[in-house]
Amino acid sequence: MVLPPIRIAPSLLSCDFARIGAEVERVEGAGGDWHHVDVMDGHFVPNLTIGPPVVRKIHAVAKHPLDVHLMITDPSEYARPFARAGAHVLTFHVETCPTTDRAREVVHVFREEGVPEVGVALNPDTPVERVAALLDDVDLVLVMSVFPGFGGQEFMPEVLPKTRWLREQGYAGHVEMDGGLNEATLPLCAAAGADVLVSGSALFRAPDMRAAIASFRRAAEKAREEAR
Repeated sequence: MVLPPIRIAPSLLSCDFARIGAEVERVEGAGGDWHHVDVMDGHFVPNLTIGPPVVRKIHAVAKHPLDVHLMITDPSEYARPFARAGAHVLTFHVETCPTTDRAREVVHVFREEGVPEVGVALNPDTPVERVAALLDDVDLVLVMSVFPGFGGQEFMPEVLPKTRWLREQGYAGHVEMDGGLNEATLPLCAAAGADVLVSGSALFRAPDMRAAIASFRRAAEKAREEAR
């Protein structure tokens, strides 16, 4: 199975929101592939972040895809606003859906609204089997390596078997890891089969973001090759 190329997706949750346009440009100039945008509703997770108007402004200045991660209770209700705001990848949490049929309905709504790529996410304590029946329906599976809601948390290595399981099932779409990724943990994710690697504080606080992204990419590609 040929895996997608490694993509580094800096998380804008860690950027300077007073200078968000400049931060988007900084990410692109430093070699980031996607902009990871965390949307939290204060209900599904205990934090509030940004909504469609801010995503629209980010999209207006971004040249690279927006990877929008919805940590909200009713993702289908907000599919249209985020699609129109410019989300390239729109990901919802499987925990918001009581059944697989309901999850497929959310995917369908996202597709109907013209979202180019649809993802499904699962929390660290959610069995990966919860998304097994959706693998043919989605373009991306996001494996959370922290509990969502806040940046700067410590990576949970116990979720790595989920990523390996997805690849063992023959899933050839994007597998994304988000939470606590840094120079030590990111290669573990790539070796386990992840191709989209989200990192926030480790990149935005780096003295040289360009050097940090290049180092992350080399480490991920090396880890993937060695895992083969």
